[in-house]
Amino acid sequence: MGTAIIIGAGEGLSASLARKLHLRGHTIVLAARNIEKLDDLQKETNAFLVACDAADTNDMEKVFAAADALGEPLDIAVYNPSARVRGGITELDPEAVKSAILITSYGAFLMAQQAAKRMIPQANGAILLTGASAGVKGYPNSSTFAMGKFALRGLAQSLARELHPQGIHIGHFVIDGGIRSTARPERIDAPDNPDSMLDPEAIADSYLHLLDQPRSSWSWEMEVRPWVETF
Repeated sequence: MGTAIIIGAGEGLSASLARKLHLRGHTIVLAARNIEKLDDLQKETNAFLVACDAADTNDMEKVFAAADALGEPLDIAVYNPSARVRGGITELDPEAVKSAILITSYGAFLMAQQAAKRMIPQANGAILLTGASAGVKGYPNSSTFAMGKFALRGLAQSLARELHPQGIHIGHFVIDGGIRSTARPERIDAPDNPDSMLDPEAIADSYLHLLDQPRSSWSWEMEVRPWVETF
């Protein structure tokens, strides 16, 4: 096994992925704006930590340079960051919108470019992008998030057509629902609605399922949602 990079690491899905990939034998590199919050996860997974603004070209290059220094091939690169700016179209601050879109989609381009430079020569690897239902259907007062996630999905689709023939597996995950966490627990006052939120461990298992697909039947997109969500 080689190196797995997770951009936008934190609790929840990122932590679940880091643990599962560590157990598979991958060397883990975790990147986030605030790496102090990753101390416990770092100890659990023996991860290397890199401070990173996902929308900054130099920071993204620094993450991959740190991974290169480990001397192992790059197996997996995961992009999780996103940013929301809510509000009606006439009320939105253009600079805040620009910043959010850069984080949600432009940063994914930066990551994919760095990953592809390393994976194309070895004809192997996987680039995984965490999307949302906002990437396939726009919601009112959420135009910023929709723009970012639609761009992310377009990037994934284009990369799949470009890089699948070169041995690099692209995965885009439509996360349609709330992810359970310590800050966002399952509602215990709704006994008739069990599993109404997405379990980060289960989502991570879906990522691993895509990674394990034979090349003859690669998916480029997977959608996950709890049963309470409408289509």
